[in-house]
Amino acid sequence: MNSKMLDYVIIGGAQAGLAMAYHLKQMNKKFIVLDGENEIGASWLNRWDSLKLFTPTEYNHLPGLDFDAPKNHYPSKFEVANYFKNYVDKFEIPVQLNTLVTSVKKKEKTFCVEHKDGVIETKNVIVATGPFHIPYTPPCHVKASDSILQMHSNYYKGIDQLQDGDALVVGGGDSGYQILNELSKDGTRKVYFSGDTTVKSLPQNFLGKTLWWWFTKIGFLSYNKYSWIGKKINSSTQPVIGTDVKGILARENVFPVGRTKDALKEKIFFESKNVSTIKNIIWATGYRPNFSWIEGLELDADNYPKNYRGVSNIEGLYFMGLPWMYTRGSATLGGVSKDASYLAGIMSKK
Repeated sequence: MNSKMLDYVIIGGAQAGLAMAYHLKQMNKKFIVLDGENEIGASWLNRWDSLKLFTPTEYNHLPGLDFDAPKNHYPSKFEVANYFKNYVDKFEIPVQLNTLVTSVKKKEKTFCVEHKDGVIETKNVIVATGPFHIPYTPPCHVKASDSILQMHSNYYKGIDQLQDGDALVVGGGDSGYQILNELSKDGTRKVYFSGDTTVKSLPQNFLGKTLWWWFTKIGFLSYNKYSWIGKKINSSTQPVIGTDVKGILARENVFPVGRTKDALKEKIFFESKNVSTIKNIIWATGYRPNFSWIEGLELDADNYPKNYRGVSNIEGLYFMGLPWMYTRGSATLGGVSKDASYLAGIMSKK
């Protein structure tokens, strides 16, 4: 047997990868975590500066180490990144940064994990790259004038990045509404909004308890994707959490304009009107998955890997952190622990 052969390679050093690393440590497996960024926590640090989790401290623990913050506190992205760094240090998790994996290929009973500096051989691979891969921007963005500053929410850091003048936020999910709130709250800038104005919003606290306390109490986060109620939740429009949607839309400087249809130079075409004064566009339009670098992988209708609770169609290849991999919490900081524990149980029998 090749002495350099690893038992496992984990691809991705955020919450999903670290939760699996903890269990592999407990099982005394020979493994490494590979991450394409230059520091632990970069996947969070790269997001906008005012970002805060909508889950309070007590629902953000990874296995073996509680999130070090007061109860009912909503951590910032900086606190999350520091927690990850402390986690790596405490459990002495072997992490190799600046290592973007370009392909995974199975060769008989082992895998070849390729990156720009070489190849790593391993018996098993755990893909923990999360649900956010390729930022998606509608094709019409290329028709807009070069004088308009455009960026996907993935690259938005703060209002200081914008040039003077009107702004447009496209996308009605949590990110879209949080950015819309930030751009419009001082009332000095006219902000157009292209997104779902009928989406429901839920407060972070209700009757003296956090929303997540209620979710846990009623089992909302525990329904699996194969159950009737899980399918119902998964197919419905997800509410915006902790952001006052109605209050934001009622601001005098916020103008809902319906769906973005097209663009031509300075003019942006919407369902309700055409606007020629927009100087900044934030596309909070989500992401597209990319698993094309894994040879022989079967994908579902949404281009995510076919799997059952993280076990793929390829023997020895596992997944963590996918959206609705088993429950609604599968891609969240506090939800990965249950999936990691399940996979660790599978692996301990091998």
